[in-house]
Amino acid sequence: MAAPAFEEIADTFEFLDDWEDRYRHVIELGRAMPELDESLRVPATKVQGCASQVWIVPRIDGQGPGARFDFEGDSDAMIVRGLIAVLHALYSGLTVEEVGRVDASAELARLGLDQHLSSQRSNGLKAMVGRIRATAAEAAI
Repeated sequence: MAAPAFEEIADTFEFLDDWEDRYRHVIELGRAMPELDESLRVPATKVQGCASQVWIVPRIDGQGPGARFDFEGDSDAMIVRGLIAVLHALYSGLTVEEVGRVDASAELARLGLDQHLSSQRSNGLKAMVGRIRATAAEAAI
């Protein structure tokens, strides 16, 4: 149950046989993202557990379980910016209730990310997903 933008990424990954091409595609996704305003790079938006510096700023439109989820994010590492873009595609536009039902591990496994990221990057990705899910769960109340 991923957002349509994530399905586009998954489709693109099917055509990219080589992991190097997939890696470059993730970096390009990160480059295409708007930069996070410097004023939003504060301790409250920083994600702990990432080797790189990562900031995620949620945007909730509405109240309760039907509120729409979106976020802005950024990192000082290009590959991590790309991973943020992938997560944005996975979650953006879903309701906060739907965010909690997304099996991020399974969806990201479809891209092969689980097999090709270092353990530090995998842990950072889990920390980002954890922050997103916790924010959405809090907004769903």
